[in-house]
Parts: sequence; C-alpha cells; structure tokens
Amino acid sequence: MTNFLVRLYQKEDFEIWNSFVKEAKNGTFLFHRDFMEYHSNRFQDFSLLIFDANMLISILPANREGSSVFSHQGLTYGGLLVLQKAKLSTTLGVLKSVLLFLFENKVEKLTLKLIPNFYCDTFSDELEYCLFVANSELIQIDSLATIDLKKPFYISKTRRESIRKGKKNNLIIKEEATFDLFWNKILIPNLNTKHRVKPVHTLNEITYLKSKFPDHIKQFNVYDNDKIVAGTTVFVTDNVAHPQYISGNSNKNELGSLDYLYHYLITDVFADKSFFDFGISNENGGKNVNQGLLFWKESFGAKTIVQRFYSVETINYKLLNNVLI
Repeated sequence: MTNFLVRLYQKEDFEIWNSFVKEAKNGTFLFHRDFMEYHSNRFQDFSLLIFDANMLISILPANREGSSVFSHQGLTYGGLLVLQKAKLSTTLGVLKSVLLFLFENKVEKLTLKLIPNFYCDTFSDELEYCLFVANSELIQIDSLATIDLKKPFYISKTRRESIRKGKKNNLIIKEEATFDLFWNKILIPNLNTKHRVKPVHTLNEITYLKSKFPDHIKQFNVYDNDKIVAGTTVFVTDNVAHPQYISGNSNKNELGSLDYLYHYLITDVFADKSFFDFGISNENGGKNVNQGLLFWKESFGAKTIVQRFYSVETINYKLLNNVLI
C-alpha cells in the first residue's frame, strides 16, 4: 500500500487548503481556515495535509491536546476531506499514512467526529470503513433530527395550530444583518437563566464570522409590535440549513413565535435545500435525549440520522498494511 507524504498545516498553505475544501466532496465552509481560526487561541492547531507526490489528495482539520489529536474539538464535525474521485484504496492509504505520522510524532490516539453523510455531495463512507479495519472504538453516537426536504414530510397538528397563532398575532419575521439584538435581548439571557452558560460564539465572534461568510450565516428575528420575541442563527451549506442557535422569550408559546419562524424557514427560505438539520437533542455524551426538545423537532417532520464519533490508537496504522488482497 502506498505511503503518502503527511505534514502539518502552515500559514503559507491558506490558499491551497481552502481551494481543496471547495473541491472536496465532503467539504463545507466550517473547514475554511477563516472559520477554523476564529477560535485559534482556544486550540493548538494540528491540521494535516496529505500529498501523493506533489498532489494534495486529502486534508485533516485537527487540534492537539497532549498525546491526543482531535478532528476537531472546535467544529461540529470533522474527518478526512477527500475529492470526488477518491477511491477506498486511496483513503486506506491516507489513513494509514496519517496514523503513522501521528505515531512518529508521539500522538497516541486520534479522535474523529464524522461529518454526517447528508452534508456531503455524494457517498462518503470510505473513512468509516477504514476506521473499522483500524480497530477503532465507537465512543459516541449523537442523534440528529433532520428533515429531508426533497420528500414529503408531516407537520403535526399541534405545530400547525401554533403556526396559525403566530400568523394571527401578526408577528413579523426579518432577516437581519447584525446579531446584537438577538444575542443581548434573547439568547444570552435565556442561556444564562436556563443553563448558566453562554453562547459558544461571542457576539464579536459571530459578527466576524458573518463578515467572512455572509452567504453561509443567516440571522432571523421575530417581532411582536416592533419588539423582538424570538430568533435563530442558521448555518447554511450547499445541501443543508442548520440552526446553530434557537431561542425565544417567555411568551413564545402564547405567541407561536418559534413555530411560526421555523415553518417559514423550512417551507420558504430554505425550501431549495436538500435537508434541514435541527441538530442534536442529546446530553451526557449522547447517552440521554432531551425529550421535549426532540418532540418539538420531530413535530415538524424531522427524522433521526446519527453522527458517529471514533477513537483509534495511532499504532494501529499497522493493521492497514494488508487490507487489500
């Protein structure tokens, strides 16, 4: 099996990295260096480029903590990015070369949270098979509530009644260029009150990311008599619309504000996408499900798709030597 050249990402690789992300069958804007580096102060970058001679054939967005490498703790998903023409045999060689490189650099374990397939342009399960052969451990499964927008889906009677309530209350939905109102009036107070946490992105960070990815990060607010009552921040890829933040004030159920907003997003704004991904309702490392949150998502017609997390010991590169017979 071919051994490929593996090396660490350097600042000089900015353009070739981003060009590869654009061409990869499983690349999204989250892998763009401008997105990855907004929180570079929180992570020790250990991203890798993999070459066949002088041709870049794969990249691995990653960070390092001690003797472990993760792909990637600051991103929703990760794994090896490959081109449309990538074959299973090539991916086997890429993973073997990556594990060998990590082993030689005193990394004992590689952990990956795989990108769900519906984010990809086409079938993209090569890496998961390679991880199986490398005797990887499945360490977590999250359940994503997702609507296949290209097939009929059913919105429950309860949701439809709430949507009508929002219309009856003359709520106004606006796409906004800024996040200040939603962050300061709705999101931060709600997260603090309910969970004693802050948004993953600060207001400055989400504003910066919006400036870099204006077509991929959208903010929608709901107003009742000119007062904000709910909102959502949506990350948009070629195939998927995914709400990153969802929040409403204490009157959201009486007003129907969130249901009214999401009906509009699903059936109008993002109707041309292939999938609407509400994301996880999991807690405790995937072992528990927030039943109320899941019920709300499923009442819009969402079904379950899983995201898998794997951990593999780097010394297992040896197991990939004789896979092809």
